[in-house]
Amino acid sequence: MHIVQTVLALALTLGILVTLHEFGHFWVARRCGVKVLRFSVGFGKPMFSWYDRHGTEFAIAAIPLGGYVKMLDEREGPVPEELRDQAFTSKPPSKRIAIAAAGPIANFLFAIAAYWLLSVVGFTAVAPIVGDVKPDSIAERMGLVEGMEIHEVDGHRVTSWRDINMRLLERAGEHSSVALVVSRNGSRGELSTSLDGWRLQDSRPDPLGAFGIEPWRPAIPAVLDEIVSGGAAEAAGLQPGDRVVAVEGQPVAGWFELVDIIRASPASTLAVTVERQGERLDLQVTPESKTTESGEKIGFVGAGVAQVSWPDEVLRDVRFGPVAAVPNAVSETWADTRLTLVAIKKMVTGLLSPTNLSGPITIARVAEASVSSGFEDFIRFLAYLSVSLGVLNLLPIPVLDGGHIIYYTIEAIRRKPLSEQAQALGLRIGMALILTLMVFALYNDLMRL
Repeated sequence: MHIVQTVLALALTLGILVTLHEFGHFWVARRCGVKVLRFSVGFGKPMFSWYDRHGTEFAIAAIPLGGYVKMLDEREGPVPEELRDQAFTSKPPSKRIAIAAAGPIANFLFAIAAYWLLSVVGFTAVAPIVGDVKPDSIAERMGLVEGMEIHEVDGHRVTSWRDINMRLLERAGEHSSVALVVSRNGSRGELSTSLDGWRLQDSRPDPLGAFGIEPWRPAIPAVLDEIVSGGAAEAAGLQPGDRVVAVEGQPVAGWFELVDIIRASPASTLAVTVERQGERLDLQVTPESKTTESGEKIGFVGAGVAQVSWPDEVLRDVRFGPVAAVPNAVSETWADTRLTLVAIKKMVTGLLSPTNLSGPITIARVAEASVSSGFEDFIRFLAYLSVSLGVLNLLPIPVLDGGHIIYYTIEAIRRKPLSEQAQALGLRIGMALILTLMVFALYNDLMRL
C-alpha cells in the first residue's frame, strides 16, 4: 500500500509541474501563431486523448515522468505550403526564444502563486531557538548558547530553521565572516565569526549540524506510535502506545536516546522494558541492519514516535494580507532560485557532494511524505520543485530550454542559424550529459533505499 501511495504522490507531483511547464510553452506558442499538434502529459502511448477546435491533440500518456508540446516544425517533416507560416521554424528568433523560455517562466510563476497562497492563508512556524551547541564548532566559537533565538543571518530576516539552513548553505566553502542577530531573555545582539573555509562533508547536507547547532525541541518521551508491518518492532510484540522505559536494564530518558541505542545495535538482540496500560513488560527486540550511504551499518526497528505538542511561546503565526503577500512570495521564490543555483555551483566546485543529486525515486518519497504531512508542506515542496525545474531547464545545455535559447540568441546575433553539424554536435553532447546525470541520480536514489 505504501508503494502505491508513493507512486500516486509522484504522479500527482510531476503531473502538476509538468502540465504547468508545458502549458507555458503551449500558451506562448499559440500566441506567437505556431500550430501545436500535441500537448502530452507523460511519455509513451497515450492512454486517452482528445482534440480541440484548433486540431491540437491533448494526451495523457502512461509514463508520468515528463511531457512535451509538439509543434508544427519543418525539421521534423514536410509542412504544407498553406501551413508554413504556422511552423515553429518560420518564426523569428525572438518568438522562438519566448516560446522556449515560457516553460521555465510558468514554473517560477507557479511558485510565486503557491507562496502567495501560503502567505495569505497563513501558517505556524517553529521559532529557530538554539538547543545544544556542539563543542569546537563554529556555533560555539561565535558564542551561540542554548535558548538563543536567531532573527537574522547576514542581515537577512529568518523565521524558521528552513530559512537558516538556506542561508548557511550559501556560505559553505567561504572564508569571510558570518553574522547572526540573536535574542535571549529579552536581550538582543549580534554575534559574528570567520567561516575559515567551512565545508559540508556529508553526502546529505546538514548545514545546521555542520555549523554546530542542534535545534531546540520539547522533551519527546519514548512513546511509540506507528508500527511498520513486518518490521522488527512488530515481530518483537511492540504496540502503538508502548512507552520504552529501559533497554538492557538501563533507563531510557527519551525518544532520541532510544533512537541512538537502536542505531548502534544492528542485528543485536536487546532486552527492552516497556510500559503498557500501567503494566511493565519485558520484550526481546532485534534491530534490522541497514547500510547508510557512507557505509555505516545502523539498526532500525520500524517504529515511529508519538507526536508531542510544542509550547505556544515557541510558535510563530505567519500571515500576510493579499497585497503584502506578493513581495513575500516573490522573495521566497527568489530565495529558492538562489539556493538551487548555489547548490549547482557548489556541486561543480566540490563544496557539495554530487551524491545529493536526486532522481524520481527520491522525489516520489519526498512527495509522498509531503502529501502525508499536510497542505503547507506539500505546497512548499511543489513550489521548491517547480523552481528547481525552472532553473534546471534554463541551464545552457542543448536539449534543454536554456540550450535552445542560446541557439536562437546566436542566430539573432549572426542573422543566420548555426550549422546543422554544430547543432547536431551540441545535441549529442547535451543528450550524453543529461543521460549521465539521470543515471547518476537514479544510482543515488537506489543507494538511499
